[in-house]
Amino acid sequence: MTVSAASDRLLSAAANSRQDLSRRPARRVIELRRGGRALGGSYLYEGDGLITGWHSHEVHQIEYALHGVVEVETDSAHYLLPPQQAAWIPAGLEHQAVMNPDVKTVAVMFDPALVAAPGDRARILAVSPLIREMMIYALRWQIDRGRGAAKDEEEADGFFRTLSNLVAEALDHEAPLSLPTSEHPIVAAAMTYTKAHLASVSADEVSRAVAVSERTLRRLFQDTLGLSWRTYLLHARMLRAMALLAAPGQSVQDTASAVGFDSLSSFTRAFAQFCGETPSTYRKRVASEGG
Repeated sequence: MTVSAASDRLLSAAANSRQDLSRRPARRVIELRRGGRALGGSYLYEGDGLITGWHSHEVHQIEYALHGVVEVETDSAHYLLPPQQAAWIPAGLEHQAVMNPDVKTVAVMFDPALVAAPGDRARILAVSPLIREMMIYALRWQIDRGRGAAKDEEEADGFFRTLSNLVAEALDHEAPLSLPTSEHPIVAAAMTYTKAHLASVSADEVSRAVAVSERTLRRLFQDTLGLSWRTYLLHARMLRAMALLAAPGQSVQDTASAVGFDSLSSFTRAFAQFCGETPSTYRKRVASEGG
């Protein structure tokens, strides 16, 4: 395929995927409580890869990855949920999730009245050991359960009120685990191409793929996203590295090569600056906590 043909396909795909919102098909609202009125509840997902499709919920949701990697996409950002992190998705926020193979997650839902300042966007949170254990304990109460005995429901209500307060405090400590998205067809195509070629991509290659000059590419990223293409590339590489390192048996050296670093030392330095710990420390911590 020629560069121009590849560019046409990228631009067409980006434009078609980001149509005018007024012409966009209605997205589903999934009532997780199925008509019930529980203040809180949970569910466990474990199994094959899954793409949920675009939807929203009538309740707030926090999803915790026990192992495996989950990706959450909204109209404004693409989030990575690696093991031992949680995704906050407020009620009414349209999103879709990609469950990678062998993933296991715990989701806890809250009635909107339980969280005073939920915000209007998804967030990735570092989960404290207390919240982690409470989310796992919450699996005793499924979100779609019928109304049980008064004593049982009183216990459940008290539990989810307490957990919602802890989660509300955690919302102030957001992890930098997202990439921006864009309505601009050229920028969107450039981001798609960049993420697909992290091992060897260059600004010159991307600009040729989307049929603009390198100068125009850099200007569009800065004007549209408020960050440079190179910063976007670095963040995309770090998020991919975090996902790769969460997989059993993945070496730091192989990860560095997969995301475009020729030098292990430069990869380690970049990863530590982005994540606050070295790749080896991150990999060991995720493996031990996931066990």
